[in-house]
Amino acid sequence: MTARTGPVPRAGRFEAVVAGGGPAGAVAALVLARAGRHVLLVDGGPPGASSAAFTIGETLPPAARPLLHDLGLWGAFAADAHLSCPGTYASWGSAQLHGHSHLFDPHGHGWHLDRGRFDAFLREAAVAAGALLRRAVVIGHHSAAGEQRLLVRERGGSVGEVCSGWVVDATGRRALIGRRLALRRRQDRLVAAFTLLGAGGPAEDAELRTLVEAVPEGWWYTARVPAGRVVAHLTDVDLATARLGTADGFRYAAERTRHVRDRLSGYDPAGSPAPRWTAAHGLRLSPPAGPGWIAAGDAAIAFDPLSSQGILTALHTGARAGGAVDRCLAGDTGALASYAAFLDGVADAYHQHHARSYAEERRWPDHPFWRRRNGSPH
Repeated sequence: MTARTGPVPRAGRFEAVVAGGGPAGAVAALVLARAGRHVLLVDGGPPGASSAAFTIGETLPPAARPLLHDLGLWGAFAADAHLSCPGTYASWGSAQLHGHSHLFDPHGHGWHLDRGRFDAFLREAAVAAGALLRRAVVIGHHSAAGEQRLLVRERGGSVGEVCSGWVVDATGRRALIGRRLALRRRQDRLVAAFTLLGAGGPAEDAELRTLVEAVPEGWWYTARVPAGRVVAHLTDVDLATARLGTADGFRYAAERTRHVRDRLSGYDPAGSPAPRWTAAHGLRLSPPAGPGWIAAGDAAIAFDPLSSQGILTALHTGARAGGAVDRCLAGDTGALASYAAFLDGVADAYHQHHARSYAEERRWPDHPFWRRRNGSPH
């Protein structure tokens, strides 16, 4: 499918502009386009999945199936080559592994995604519905006289301006627009160091269950993805040593685990690239919307990866945000309050699950990482 990337006048005005073409932004644009709105999706990523760098956040739980059905995307998604995720193994609260299977889940199994291809699939669906796609990066925002103005930088370096009645902030944890208009509440100091083991992996690595292992300094997880095997260590930023950011240091730390080490057996140590870092703490934007703007995905609410709900929530919030903007354009004065109430419910469920999950691990009560989550914050 060819994206409609024809020239957009710098002073061109849209009913809505979506900043960010990840799952939340693409779905918001899809919903708005299907509602007949003149919508622009601004995304600075590569034009195809093949050149996209690996993105952490690769698990889609079974509960995504009905949402993909509702969005009319299930058939095309099911035909794609994402790996199934039949469940998890976890060493959490015990040195032994405990399994959880999706066998009896009413929605079936989950998926380990090729994120580049999945994100491109959603953008293409938005374009097919009538959204215009512009390959640019949003670098600034201001509003005047009820109009939203976005500064965007094109791939060639030129800077233009896009005008709209509404803007959807789907710029991820940066919350490029929302951070200027609302308060961001950070949950803790969690960060992730992660790497992708690809070429040179053992042909017999057919284990598709995600493995989670708690350790004194935090926790690890590893999962098969279409490009290889992702390995990540989660800890607090002040507890992460400089050595962990090197290939040798990351490999040494992984070898000190019990179950993750076994799962990585057979991968060539020389093929382990240096890890990349990303923020992984819970984050909430309050309020998540206001006159002329609304946030979706990680820009609105971001989760600790232990929840495995990040992509699913991005899809849900993208769909809800797109619907809320459509309702606002139609004159519904209660649309933003309804969206905020929806996010309140999502946040309450997340915090209850987060507290309950961390409370199950009590083996290292004096270590700062676990003490912060199960005892004194100091």
